[in-house]
Amino acid sequence: MRLHAVIFVSFCAATTALAQSGAPWDYAGKRGPLVWGKLDPAYRACSEGHQQSPIDIRGAHLNTSLQPLDFHFVAGPVTMENTGNLIAVRVDPGSYVVADHVRYELQRLEFHHPSENAVKGKLTDLDVEMVYRSADGKMAIVAVRLTMDRGDPNAVLAQLWPHLPKAAGATEKVSDEMNPGGFLPADRGYWTYMGSLTTPPCTEGVRWFVFEDALSLSRDQLRAYTAIFRVSSRPLQDTHGRRIEANE
Repeated sequence: MRLHAVIFVSFCAATTALAQSGAPWDYAGKRGPLVWGKLDPAYRACSEGHQQSPIDIRGAHLNTSLQPLDFHFVAGPVTMENTGNLIAVRVDPGSYVVADHVRYELQRLEFHHPSENAVKGKLTDLDVEMVYRSADGKMAIVAVRLTMDRGDPNAVLAQLWPHLPKAAGATEKVSDEMNPGGFLPADRGYWTYMGSLTTPPCTEGVRWFVFEDALSLSRDQLRAYTAIFRVSSRPLQDTHGRRIEANE
């Protein structure tokens, strides 16, 4: 699989924020996932949808016609944001992925603890989800799972974590060039399925790509995140018979 990293010297400033619209929600308590669908009419899909994410990935069907994901990344400064529910990273325009002949532009990265999608019932310690959008509004999410099984620190997290914003609504600029491609595993085999956003309004019609291989992170890196958010992932959702495919 090809990975193209294109590095520019200067970048335009990010102009969009991850401001939350609609009713406030949480990952626990009275505004937790079980009641998201009742908090706001715009969130109805959270409780009534039949293509909700995340899911437990098992029984995947091999589809040899699935093409490798073709990534193109721009390295540059980023802005980290504490949304009040999770840590997100805003990136400058220019990075994209081509999947099934569709080009999706990278919008942001999100970190979730524990990982959102499970594999045969097992969650990992953290995941990073790259949120993409095509020119005609289609959405895709590329998920990379991270685990403490080996305990080795993650190089990209080592670059980002000193800038973790601790207060809700706070942002921190990372002036050093960060390449999101550093989060991709060496083996790019993936599972794919049709799902949704994992935060309200839980919009469906999102194409998910979950890498089979997980990356490593250290205990200290995980603790730095969980010191801010003890939980920042949605519980597993019913597959309702959806087909899960693997490209290798």
